[in-house]
Amino acid sequence: MTDEQNWQAPGSQGGASGPDGGQQQPGWQQPPGWQQPPYGQQPAWGQPGWTPPPKPGLIPLRPLTLGPLLAAPFQALRRNPRITVGAALLLQGIPSIVVSVLVAGAIALLVGRAISGEADDQPALRAGLIGGTIVLGVLSLVITTVFSALLQGVIVGEVARETLGEKLTFRTLWRLVRGRLGALIGWTLLFALAWIVTLALVAAVVVALAMLGGTAGTIGAVLAGVVGGLALIPLAVWINTKLSMVPSAIVLERLPLTSAVVRSWRLTSGYFWRTFGIIALVGVIVYAITQTISIPFGILGGLLGGVFAPTSASSTDSMSQLLVTQLSVNILASIITAIVGAIGSVIQTAAVSLLYIDLRMRKEGLDLELVRFVEGRQAGQDLPDPYLPPASQPQPQQSPQPPQSPQPPAPAAGWPAG
Repeated sequence: MTDEQNWQAPGSQGGASGPDGGQQQPGWQQPPGWQQPPYGQQPAWGQPGWTPPPKPGLIPLRPLTLGPLLAAPFQALRRNPRITVGAALLLQGIPSIVVSVLVAGAIALLVGRAISGEADDQPALRAGLIGGTIVLGVLSLVITTVFSALLQGVIVGEVARETLGEKLTFRTLWRLVRGRLGALIGWTLLFALAWIVTLALVAAVVVALAMLGGTAGTIGAVLAGVVGGLALIPLAVWINTKLSMVPSAIVLERLPLTSAVVRSWRLTSGYFWRTFGIIALVGVIVYAITQTISIPFGILGGLLGGVFAPTSASSTDSMSQLLVTQLSVNILASIITAIVGAIGSVIQTAAVSLLYIDLRMRKEGLDLELVRFVEGRQAGQDLPDPYLPPASQPQPQQSPQPPQSPQPPAPAAGWPAG
């Protein structure tokens, strides 16, 4: 053996060979399960490995695939049911039931007056019935729209905070979103009004053509109704999808109405079909669940009518009993449908909110901001809201720099420095 092979580092001691073929230090033991890597490769330890993105709350902080986007809205109901289900019942379920009962009672009163009135008063009573029905319908639409907007604001805020692993009370959540409810209600009313005006214009064209009379007028009215109806379907799909992120932008980014519209339009650019497909898929799922729950009540009403009033065709009392039974079942079905519909609205709003977060992750790197916020919160730092746009986030104040003393002028060329 040569001297070069026997050479050891100064201060080292001889021993068994280690894993790299060199001398093993005293007390060195081979790690359990360690295997000699092939030549030219480093051992497995000490290398930076990929770690999955954190999931502090509702979703992992990364761009989402279809599975999490479909599962997370239902998980939001389970994680904080006091907020989600409670808000659904308080802000949409109960108001829908109350409005439906009041409107039905008012219409029944108007119909009763029109039927029992004198023959000379029938034109005025019928006009009052039509006018009252229109007013009640508009009032019902306004009330329902306002409470739906309130529910949207609460659910958008709840999903955003659940994504960060926060579980807020209703009072805390209300303080976060109440400043944006005016803009949110205004947007919801304007959006509904725009579609009402659009439908009214198509209906006005159809009526105007029908009033021309003759075959040409009838054919024109039919064609206008068919073409107008078919044209409104793709227009509604396009507009509703492009503007679906407006409520989230209003609540989370605290943007004014026009800026939120522009923001939603830009976020969905390049992701239109993905956004539309997920929203439509969630809507189909919610509709199927709602119908699965409400349809049995209609069947139950028919069965109960046959059981309690088997001779309804030949007896006035039995007919009245049948009507009362059917009406009671219908009222119960309406209440159940309103509650299930409110919970379905929570699921749909949560899905759109998650789509908004996903789009910002894909287009703006919001996932990095959310991870930075979660890590900073764990370290005890007080960081700004990560959902706010960078321009609106409060900037840290910089301490003033002390004035610098003037530097002496540089020596002229050719002269030795002082």
